[in-house]
Amino acid sequence: MPMSRMKRVFAAIGAYAAHTDPRAAIANTVALVIVSNQPFYPLYLYWAVSPVVTPSYLTFLSTPFFAAVPAVMRRSAVLGRSLLLVAGIGNTLLCRAAFGPGSGVEVFLFPCLMLAMMLFRRSERAVALGFAALAFAAYLLPAAILGAPIHLYGPDEYAALQRLNFLSAASLTALIGWLFVGRPDTNSRADETDGAAGA
Repeated sequence: MPMSRMKRVFAAIGAYAAHTDPRAAIANTVALVIVSNQPFYPLYLYWAVSPVVTPSYLTFLSTPFFAAVPAVMRRSAVLGRSLLLVAGIGNTLLCRAAFGPGSGVEVFLFPCLMLAMMLFRRSERAVALGFAALAFAAYLLPAAILGAPIHLYGPDEYAALQRLNFLSAASLTALIGWLFVGRPDTNSRADETDGAAGA
C-alpha cells in the first residue's frame, strides 16, 4: 500500500475515533485497538498454544460491536461507553464458553472493570457500578451454564493459553491506564459537570 494511502487510512481512523469528550475519545481508541487486534488472535493462539484455533473464530462475533462504538458515541456518549463494556464483557463470556474455564480468559474482565470505573463521570456512577457488578457476575457465572468448550486442550496447552490471555489482558489494561494518564482533562472540574461536552 502506498504511503500516501496509508496516511489517508490512518487519518480516517483517527477522525472516526475523535471526540470532544475525553472519556469518549479514550473509549473509541480502546474499541478500535481491540478491533485491530482481533484478527491476529487466532495467529497468536496458533503460535503460542495449539494448531487448533477454531474456538477463537467466535471472537469475531463481537467485532462489529467494538467497531460501532465510535458511531454510537456520536449519538450518545453514555450509550457509546456502555456499548464498549457490553461488548467487552460479552466477548469474555463468549470466549469462556468457547475455550472453557481452564483458559483463564476471565482475566479480560479486569480491563472491563477498569473501564467501568474510569469511563463514567460522578453523575453516572450508577452506570459505572452496574457494569462493575455485571463484570463480577460474569466471573462468578458457573461454567456448567455455558456448556462444554468447543475443543478440549491439554494441560500444557491450557497453561500456554492462560499465559497468552494474561499478557493480552495486561497489555490492554496498561494501554487504558496510559490513555488516561495522557488525558488529565478526564479528571477536570468541568468534565465532572452534567453539562460537559458529549454527555
